[in-house]
Amino acid sequence: MTLSSNLVHVFAGTSPRLQRQVLYWAITVALYAVCVALLVVEVATGMAAARPTNWLVAAIAIGVLAFYVPVRASERLGLPPSLLAIAQAVYAIGCIVAAYALIGPARGCTLAILLVVLVFCAFALTPRQARAISVFAVLLLGAATLGMTRLEPQRYDVSQEFVHFALASSMLASVAFLTGQLTLLRQRLKTQKTELAEALARIQEMATRDDLTLLTNRRHMNELLAYEKQRHDRKGRTLCLALLDIDWFKRVNDTYGHAVGDQVLRDFARQAQSTVRGADVMARWGGEEFLLMLPDTELHAAGQVLARIQAEISALRPVAGDATLHITFSAGLTASRPEERIAAAIERADRAMYAAKAGGRNRIVIE
Repeated sequence: MTLSSNLVHVFAGTSPRLQRQVLYWAITVALYAVCVALLVVEVATGMAAARPTNWLVAAIAIGVLAFYVPVRASERLGLPPSLLAIAQAVYAIGCIVAAYALIGPARGCTLAILLVVLVFCAFALTPRQARAISVFAVLLLGAATLGMTRLEPQRYDVSQEFVHFALASSMLASVAFLTGQLTLLRQRLKTQKTELAEALARIQEMATRDDLTLLTNRRHMNELLAYEKQRHDRKGRTLCLALLDIDWFKRVNDTYGHAVGDQVLRDFARQAQSTVRGADVMARWGGEEFLLMLPDTELHAAGQVLARIQAEISALRPVAGDATLHITFSAGLTASRPEERIAAAIERADRAMYAAKAGGRNRIVIE
């Protein structure tokens, strides 16, 4: 990590959301700086009174620095962005209107800064909140222009101030409307993004899961096998594979129908999946065949896992009409050898599974 990245993380945190909030704060600092520069120029040229202007500059400096603390700690304190945006907007509007009241002929420039404040509100406020902030700005500006025309009529001409106020009010109303529309658009985009992410997750799930049993499907299992085989060979660990085949499954379909057969497959998959360990992966390999991958497992431990599955499956009693079925399976278990193709290990497990069937079924053969 570079020095500049470290500085950014110290100043703005590591969260993208927090970094955006600190960025908005930094931009408001720049706007405050423009406002302060105007005030300083006005004081230097004698167009603004030094004492109240200096007090305003001090208030701006203290306020803008003080806001950094809650913004930077907002995630830790659980402060919502809307609350921080409203607080900063109210303070900024107050400072800008105060600057408008103190600055001489150049005071119209501050109105542009007022509009920028509302634009930034669009990133955090609801349309109603944006309108409320706009109304607050209009009322405060109206009170300031009215007050200054009464206190210093020689510097604040009524007709000129009316033009300023009317122009600012119409622009603020327009910006409030546009920020509201922008907020609604952002909300719709956020909703669409969430829906798209959920749809992609469902598609991914459909692409990796068997529809009937909800186990990993064969295509995805092949990807997992390739990855795990490479990992185990690289680290010198043992990867075990087992092929499980439900005994007499064709007889179940022929006698009770495919609906019962499907239910047997679902019950078998659910029971077996609940019995394997967290790191083990079971997939529907085809028809009534299932492939079990046991990472980082020696043959004797893998045999114990299959024995537990065998006991759990034997306890299943699926109901088919008036009949109660007894489900068993035959399994072939093997350990992948270093540097051999995964297909060779699967073929060896398949031979062992057929040997279990030939040996009387409901048994586990290790090769």
